[in-house]
Amino acid sequence: MQWDWQVFCEDTITREVQPRCFGPGGDITYLEWMLSAWGWTVSVSVLALLLALLTGSVVGTLRTLPSSPWVVRLGNAWVELFRNIPLLVQIFLWYHVIPALVPALKGVPGFVLVVIALGLFTSARIAEQVKSGIQSLPRGQRYAALALGLTTAQAYRYVLLPMAFRIIIPPLTSETMNIFKNSSVAFAVSVAELTMFAMQAQEETSRGIEIYLAVTGLYIVSAFAINRLMAFIERRVRVPGFIAAAGGAGGH
Repeated sequence: MQWDWQVFCEDTITREVQPRCFGPGGDITYLEWMLSAWGWTVSVSVLALLLALLTGSVVGTLRTLPSSPWVVRLGNAWVELFRNIPLLVQIFLWYHVIPALVPALKGVPGFVLVVIALGLFTSARIAEQVKSGIQSLPRGQRYAALALGLTTAQAYRYVLLPMAFRIIIPPLTSETMNIFKNSSVAFAVSVAELTMFAMQAQEETSRGIEIYLAVTGLYIVSAFAINRLMAFIERRVRVPGFIAAAGGAGGH
């Protein structure tokens, strides 16, 4: 078996090998197409992550509010709804069903609908982590903040959430990597991301090994970059000795 890496320098229309894989003007090569698909994958992942962090943080916080049972129940319902429906089903619902029920969404690009579906799906998982992070803090932190005259909102903003987010950075790293990998389901609604590129390019070139190895390499590079970035953030915001102290407090 011979590998033919020149496939990435082929013109996607004429299938002729170009002198340069990045040719000015004209039709694009498979390498250019792959990098464009990578850009779409990164765009879907980053935007969905921002939506998931915002929504998940709000829902996770609401689920820990004292003396607000109905708010807690609504937060629990949100998590159960989005966590227990498969991601692919949610994407099809947002792409085919919800626009039919909400006419204003009929003109929304599929890219935006995929971001919403992936973001809300991941928000349920992040909400669980935020809730666990807040509940892992010593109870005295909440009481001390309230005793100083802070409102409940201020206690969360200035005391509880900053510490909780420091604790949950490791699981957030996993969710960030997962959301990048889960973006591959966007091919099901014709978003031109890496998985769709791999499927179409393999059909056109019959060079599946080369195509899928290159795509796999881009996924690995992306996941490794996310891992290193989150590790850097964790080192910068770490409070020395805090997690050990919190764990000890929880055991008494």
